[in-house]
Amino acid sequence: MNLIKTAMLMAGLAALLMFIGGLVGGREGVIVAFIFALAMNFFSYWFSDKIVLSLYRAREVSPQEAPELYDIVRRLTVKAGLPMPRVYIIPSDTPNAFATGRNPEHAVVAVTEGILRILNWNELEGVLGHELGHVKNRDILISTIAATMASAIFFLADMARWSLMFGGLSRDNEDRGGGSAIASLLMIILAPIAAMLIQAAISRSREFDADEDGAAISGRPLALANALRNIEAAVSRRPMVEASPTTAHLFIVNPLKGLRGGGLFSLFSTHPPTEARIARLEQLARQMGQVA
Repeated sequence: MNLIKTAMLMAGLAALLMFIGGLVGGREGVIVAFIFALAMNFFSYWFSDKIVLSLYRAREVSPQEAPELYDIVRRLTVKAGLPMPRVYIIPSDTPNAFATGRNPEHAVVAVTEGILRILNWNELEGVLGHELGHVKNRDILISTIAATMASAIFFLADMARWSLMFGGLSRDNEDRGGGSAIASLLMIILAPIAAMLIQAAISRSREFDADEDGAAISGRPLALANALRNIEAAVSRRPMVEASPTTAHLFIVNPLKGLRGGGLFSLFSTHPPTEARIARLEQLARQMGQVA
């Protein structure tokens, strides 16, 4: 169901991109929007991993430098049937982890120095299983494409706003028999908000799946639940100051303080509530015959 939901949300993002492109330039605008999105996705596919690793000053480590960490990753990749990813350590005291890379053959698993200090090996194994779940499901590619299309929608909406200010968009709409400037302005405002909501929903869906796959790969759903609880508490006390909102969705727990609470605010969150993730993992543990 999460895969179907993700596909529908991705289709919604693509449709929104085409619509805002059409609003800016009609049929030609749709074509330009499609080419623009294609170019951005191509760039993201090849270079997003290098960019994010550079952003967080992550350093690749060898088996000799981090033998225990390497041993866990190697065991889990064999169990998951995946190629061995490269292993990086991020110089940050805030505990967290993420996976990146355009496909399983070029995957990277990165952990912070803080997570190595506060988690025991079983909990770390659950976290790394979660990240390998992302790799196995190609979630990095999905989230990158979603983020790229959302960025393209923001860019095109900004272009439309400037065009409307100078009268070009309203004249184009009238020439095509389109709606009023007020209706166009409304769509220009709503399209980026809708893109944010869809991108966040895609991210939340993939996190739930990665939790389940991570628990299956590591065989430690309760250890992963404890890890999420510990990371959430640590991030609440000390958010990752160097973290960027544009890459927060990559981490196992949002590294920023972010939006707390439920209701409408939760719709903008890139991660499901940690309490809900823990509850699902505890239920999964019971199904596996483990005591929660």
